[in-house]
Amino acid sequence: MTQISQQPGAASASSPFAAAPDALARVAQMRKLCPKADPLGRLPDVHPCAIPRHIAIIMDGNGRWAQEQGFPRIFGHRGGAMSVRKVVEEAGRLGVEALTLYSFSTENWKRPADEVQALMDLCVAYCEGELDALVREKIRFRVIGRREGLPEPVLAALDAVQEATRDIVGPTLCLAINYSGRAEIADAARKIAEQVASGELSPQQIDEATLAERLYAPDLPEPDLMIRTAGEMRLSNFLLWQLSYAELYVTQTYWPEFAEKELHKAVRSFASRNRRFGGLDPDATFSRDSGPQGEA
Repeated sequence: MTQISQQPGAASASSPFAAAPDALARVAQMRKLCPKADPLGRLPDVHPCAIPRHIAIIMDGNGRWAQEQGFPRIFGHRGGAMSVRKVVEEAGRLGVEALTLYSFSTENWKRPADEVQALMDLCVAYCEGELDALVREKIRFRVIGRREGLPEPVLAALDAVQEATRDIVGPTLCLAINYSGRAEIADAARKIAEQVASGELSPQQIDEATLAERLYAPDLPEPDLMIRTAGEMRLSNFLLWQLSYAELYVTQTYWPEFAEKELHKAVRSFASRNRRFGGLDPDATFSRDSGPQGEA
């Protein structure tokens, strides 16, 4: 990873929000977690309050991109790893608190054995290659998904990065590996059932919060924005509970070609939307405290 300048960019002064008290307050809040955040410099036309706190991404199109270039599919996955680096760095500059990347689904085991093995090897290489950079840039690393079925070298590599960044107070990079949204909900429901059976919990105590607290990463804010590359118009079993009120952005761009400019387009699209959460408040676009109330 490249070093990120801690000083605000020169473009900050040209932002129409450069002197706005609420914009400056939001930037100050961002820098408590992301000290190098410079949203007014990176996206001067977007109010900092309209920057999503948590972005989830379905990184699609690696194989197709490689095949269109005349290369094996694994070449595309390697190119996709480079895009991860670029997007993680730029998200930090924008002040994004959490980034969750759909890296390997439980359904991906159906792919050819050699491609699966190559993806596992790439995961290990990524962890080993990025560990020092994540520590240096003060990025906390998390993993969600089922451990069962993952090769030992992969688990060891993931655990090493998680342990090295465990105590970091900074933005979070969360990889969804061997992940299924339905399985996550089923696992949470199983925990609840076990607690009811043991007498720790009564059925009358169960509500949405009860289940949400037992998901894989309950401490992360729910995603504000979900980006899918390569044009497919589906969630593919990704964060089914957490994406209930996320804004969706789909681009035709393949993941290996997705970088800073594409991320800016997605954030600008997000910022232009009125997030009502089922209500009629015209100012809900920039709301950070209101929660989902149900669609009217």
